[in-house]
Amino acid sequence: MEWLNLALRWIHLIVGIAWIGSSFYFVWQDNSLEATADDPERKRLQGEIWMVHGGGFYHAKKYKVAPSDLPQHLHWFKWEAYTTWMSGMSLLVVVYYLSGPAFLLPLGSELGYLGGIAVGLGSLIGGWVVYDLICRSPLGKDDRILALSVVAFIAVLTYVLTHVLSGRAAFLHVGATLGTIMAANVFFVIMPNQRKTVAAMQAGQTPDPIWGLKGKQRSVHNTFVTLPVLFLMISNHYPGLTEHPYSWLVLLAVAAIGAAVRLAFVLRHTGRMKPWMLPACLVAFLAVIGATAATRDLGGAPVSTPLAEGEEAAPDTLEPVVMAIVAARCQTCHSRKPTYEGFDEPPKGVVLETPADLRHWAGPVLVQAVHGETMPLGNLTEIRPEERALLGQWLENKTEGNEQ
Repeated sequence: MEWLNLALRWIHLIVGIAWIGSSFYFVWQDNSLEATADDPERKRLQGEIWMVHGGGFYHAKKYKVAPSDLPQHLHWFKWEAYTTWMSGMSLLVVVYYLSGPAFLLPLGSELGYLGGIAVGLGSLIGGWVVYDLICRSPLGKDDRILALSVVAFIAVLTYVLTHVLSGRAAFLHVGATLGTIMAANVFFVIMPNQRKTVAAMQAGQTPDPIWGLKGKQRSVHNTFVTLPVLFLMISNHYPGLTEHPYSWLVLLAVAAIGAAVRLAFVLRHTGRMKPWMLPACLVAFLAVIGATAATRDLGGAPVSTPLAEGEEAAPDTLEPVVMAIVAARCQTCHSRKPTYEGFDEPPKGVVLETPADLRHWAGPVLVQAVHGETMPLGNLTEIRPEERALLGQWLENKTEGNEQ
């Protein structure tokens, strides 16, 4: 399973780079076109661009609708999108649908394992259906109203998933839903409309410009979603975000910043980017960091300790207690031979069998188990607040540079 997980992640990364890279390239090219000398009024051509790369020169032209004659060889950009979606779905199944409820559902969820899978798959299918209906509705006639409507839908979906699934599963499923929308745009809208254009030309007919305009609308949506999706792809490595009491707001805020950064670069292609745009995105990102730090403790009960106020146990006295806590709450996964089903090796190589092991990993354990309260995963071993407090007290004295 670990090799399968690695292989799927690698494939997903490779084909994802190919898809997003081609998307970024064509958006840049589309926004960098200049008027052509042989078509100054742009009756047939949208424009042209000269490029140099790898020691060679390239000359590309874009037609408003289509050329008068089809070339013998026409390259279609589609498999980058399809393979990205297929590899991503395979990875989602392996990590969340074949690994039991621990990764998929929060502790104490009444939804059930199959119910969690149904919610996950339902978000992917339902997300595309609702998005497509919004685009085909009268709202789709105004790009700004359409954008606000889609954002509102994604916000509702995010809120629901972060309150039903585990934090990391919710983030990944929002990302998978957006990825499904992107791939479905290619499969159900962009490619069919391109085929209609080609078929009309082969039949000696004039293609309808609306086919290209509809495809262009979906393509623009795809490019603004790319950076939010990339953020969500890596979010499972950062439990401080996925397990935050206001994780749905964190997700939406960072996604919005990603979309704003993408907008700034799109505008840069045509010389319309303002100098303040990227610094404003940075300021917004720093504001999110500050807000998450300020609100981290607002979502749960305060940590208590069995010691009297102001009293601290001596490190030598506390060590056996702490190791008993670690043995009961952590070692099922974090031992050289894990006993928890599904783990053949300790996660991330973290072994916590001895005081020396615990001292070695003091920093990460403080972050994950004490400050962030994201480990044990889903609190499967039911570690108590006072146990976290004792663990934190001992670890604070054992972090590098503070050895006592």
